[in-house]
Amino acid sequence: MQSNFKTSKQPAADPHETAVAVLGWLADDPDMFGRFLALTGVAPSQVRSAVNDPGFLAGMMDFLMNHEPTAMAFCAASGLSPETVTAAWRHFSSPGLDSGEY
Repeated sequence: MQSNFKTSKQPAADPHETAVAVLGWLADDPDMFGRFLALTGVAPSQVRSAVNDPGFLAGMMDFLMNHEPTAMAFCAASGLSPETVTAAWRHFSSPGLDSGEY
């Protein structure tokens, strides 16, 4: 008997890998990357070490997710689903009041 349920072709992505993909995508756009660095206060020379800092990654994911057109442009460019990006964002972000975890 055949199942009518579709299985996802996209495996669950590691949140860190997704965040690194976001960083690479941002770095390819000098204007957007410059704006991101200015908002975070991170110097370009600090980015390589900051990529291992969960707080930096949380801020970067917040930067992406706070502007839907930017988040959707990343999804289109990377081939990652919005759900995958949202899962990475939630992984790095602190629980909000709506989470029940405060």
